[in-house]
Amino acid sequence: MATIFTKIVKGEIPCYKIAEDDRFFAFMDINPVAVGHTLVIPQHEDDYIFNLADEELGAMMVFAKKVAKAIEKAVPCKRIAVAVIGLEVPHAHIHLIPITQEGDMDFKKHVKMSEEEFREVQKHIVENI
Repeated sequence: MATIFTKIVKGEIPCYKIAEDDRFFAFMDINPVAVGHTLVIPQHEDDYIFNLADEELGAMMVFAKKVAKAIEKAVPCKRIAVAVIGLEVPHAHIHLIPITQEGDMDFKKHVKMSEEEFREVQKHIVENI
């Protein structure tokens, strides 16, 4: 059975897409820890990021870097934090989270955003890709 992320890649579930190429896909987290919180995934399903081949993992990080730089320009922050937890959805993914201090990366706290706010942030990030 396809994961929710695979369904997003296939367009079966809507998302706030940030970037895509033939191997990777980036979209905004709908339950964000911070404004601009974005997920980067491989287009194919693999449950665990460290199961990816070395070359693919490296390419995924380069793709994530491009997305992180765009988020950094679009959302006021000091840095883009990177987290790999991998338990919530059985599809390898990287969290890119704008932070100003370490405490900003608290997965127990979430930011509520309207559809308008999501679209506005999405637009600004995409403009900076």
